[in-house]
Amino acid sequence: MHRLLFIIAAIVTLSVGSIAQEGRSEISLEGNGFYTKDSNGRGNSQRSTDTGGFTVGYRYHLNRWLAAEGNYGFDRNTQEYFSGFGESRVQTNVHALTGDLVVKLPLPIPRISPYALAGGGGLIFDPTSNIGSAPGATTQGKGAFLYGVGADYALTHHFSLRAEYRGFVYKAPDFGLASLRTDSWTHTAQPAAGIVFRF
Repeated sequence: MHRLLFIIAAIVTLSVGSIAQEGRSEISLEGNGFYTKDSNGRGNSQRSTDTGGFTVGYRYHLNRWLAAEGNYGFDRNTQEYFSGFGESRVQTNVHALTGDLVVKLPLPIPRISPYALAGGGGLIFDPTSNIGSAPGATTQGKGAFLYGVGADYALTHHFSLRAEYRGFVYKAPDFGLASLRTDSWTHTAQPAAGIVFRF
């Protein structure tokens, strides 16, 4: 048993070492904005307050031009609903869990690496303890299509600055309340900037 564990540990160590030497992995930390388009439907109008948050990610380069990545993002905003019955508000934490493919775009400028990305995931709308004027609002997940563009500026072999734009397309949340339902699609724009560590 000990021999088997030693062999597994050696294989994992050698694999991680070879990946690290190739510099295929990177982690990123970005600050972002979170700007959502208003939506209307079923006699309701829905609006979200503009806010900011952060995104952390891991990207693995499959080859020189293609990579796969996963990200987690956090933002907090207030969802506002208007109808003939009045106004309702729900303060919510928004958790974004996404995966995508990244295609590096050719650009003959040293140190700058532009890219485009597309993928999907989910946005989880989690009401805070300060729910507002919508009693009974519950946590709700929404599937989302993700697209974006960005560019890295290499500072050193291991560190880069990143600027990017991500867009999410999804059904507007209603927190499980028929009185807040719009049944309409909305779009969130997420400009971001941060730092990347490649290893």
